[in-house]
Amino acid sequence: MSPSDAVEARAQGWRTLAALQHRIETRIEKALQAGHGLSVNEFCALHHLSGPDGPSTRMQQLADMLVLSQSATTRLVTRLEERGLISRVLSAEDRRGIYAQATESGRKLHDEAAPTHNAALDAALAEASGLPELIPLVRALETLSGLKV
Repeated sequence: MSPSDAVEARAQGWRTLAALQHRIETRIEKALQAGHGLSVNEFCALHHLSGPDGPSTRMQQLADMLVLSQSATTRLVTRLEERGLISRVLSAEDRRGIYAQATESGRKLHDEAAPTHNAALDAALAEASGLPELIPLVRALETLSGLKV
């Protein structure tokens, strides 16, 4: 394989990965919006903040977890805060530090939405496993998770 063929193969692999990610995110987004009025990013924020480390999550850590910019994360948290699903708390040790944490309502909505998220993910992967170009990626996800889709 020539160097230019290798570059094109890698670029095609990246495009295929992006296509799978888009399929999954679109399926989950539709299901979460219809069932719970949440976007994928809103669900993911609640997911992170409802976990055992949730109460100690700084805004920058949340941005990194969600793979969002600081400003996009601030807008996301503001929307969720306005809905009573997240609160911001000043750090007791460092008054400049701001933590985001899920409220009781936020944890409840997360718990209600998690089965919808998981079912949509399973459905998206099952559908993708029927497309020859996506089969290797779906298998790779199965291997990483130790599960069969």
